[in-house]
Amino acid sequence: MGAPTTSVYMAPQQVQGAAVPPSVPSGSMMTPSGTVMVAPPQLFEESYIENIFRLNLGKIGTFYMTYENNSQWNAKVFRGVLEAAGRDHIIISDPNTGQRIVMLMVNFDYATFDEPLAYQYPGVTPRLQDEA
Repeated sequence: MGAPTTSVYMAPQQVQGAAVPPSVPSGSMMTPSGTVMVAPPQLFEESYIENIFRLNLGKIGTFYMTYENNSQWNAKVFRGVLEAAGRDHIIISDPNTGQRIVMLMVNFDYATFDEPLAYQYPGVTPRLQDEA
């Protein structure tokens, strides 16, 4: 067996006068000269399904879900008030019982609503295809 080894911890040294890089807000960039270019606020989000759901919170919908490799039921239909929408889930509630159901978007097939849906973000003028 050899002699026991020991490790020595050395604290990092502070260097006075060292340049500290400026903080860069998320979504911004820094030029090679070190100037921070702040990105303008995003006026609208892209039309992902969770954003469409967020525009229609409070509406009653029918949600069609598929559960692969499920021996009891492969597909299931839920009806309820759209309470919340996240990137990977939605929460609906049964208007009769108030029971809340969290459903994963990975199982989502499609939804139907009995009333018109909001699809336009408030305060945003739609761009025509020719303007893109």
